[in-house]
Amino acid sequence: MQQITSKKNKLIKHIIKLKEKKYRKEYNEYLIEGVKIVEEAIEENAKIKQIIISQEAIESELVQKHLKEKLQKIDYIQVPSNIFKLISEVEKPQGVLAIIEKEKQKEDIDYGQDIILALDDIQDPGNLGTIIRTADSVGLNQILISKGTIDPYNPKVIRSTMGAIFRVKIIECENLGQTLKNIQKNNYQIVVTDLNTDKSIYDIKMQNKVIVIGNEANGVSKEIKEKSDIKAIIPMLGKTESLNASIATGVILYEYVRQTLQKNKGL
Repeated sequence: MQQITSKKNKLIKHIIKLKEKKYRKEYNEYLIEGVKIVEEAIEENAKIKQIIISQEAIESELVQKHLKEKLQKIDYIQVPSNIFKLISEVEKPQGVLAIIEKEKQKEDIDYGQDIILALDDIQDPGNLGTIIRTADSVGLNQILISKGTIDPYNPKVIRSTMGAIFRVKIIECENLGQTLKNIQKNNYQIVVTDLNTDKSIYDIKMQNKVIVIGNEANGVSKEIKEKSDIKAIIPMLGKTESLNASIATGVILYEYVRQTLQKNKGL
């Protein structure tokens, strides 16, 4: 265990920098914060560069329960509570934070999965984090995101993933439209949601499909809609015409789960 007591310390300054996207990109690192997500990072063998714990947190019930044994095998840095508050992103920190090295960007798309999820300029960090978590819950191992989508390593996104960020590969596409065009050459059909159609998502066979989820305000871009093979609507019985992006993703992905379970039962 090491100790840092000055807010002018080089590492403390570095952590503060990592709150900004440009520095996360420059150093190829991001921050995670909270006992459970740090525990998950350890269990998933994420590339942990440093773990920082406040003096107040080291004896807390949460840390003792979830991290005590793991910390005995890992070198970590202890800081006073006032310095931890300086580097924390949350109002009531649990006192545990880690610096994670990003996995090297791999552009290779896994064509062994029945469906691929693509995000077209999602802006809300809570939406993106929830979508990553939902994708993980249905067994997807990758998500394509457009250049205009919010940084997936934004601290708010990371918190919303609840650890799924360690299991789902994020493929950042310079030109999502061109990427989708290339995927079509591999016998996948592009599916977009559209209010101006009678075709339901429940009418679609969820195999060799790319599901595109659009921007919260504007939906799927015109360029990608024009490239799509299937336009479908999520049926609704009430007066609301559209759903939150993360909820819409959940509805569609769990239709895939339903079809997969039926297929596995031979129905």
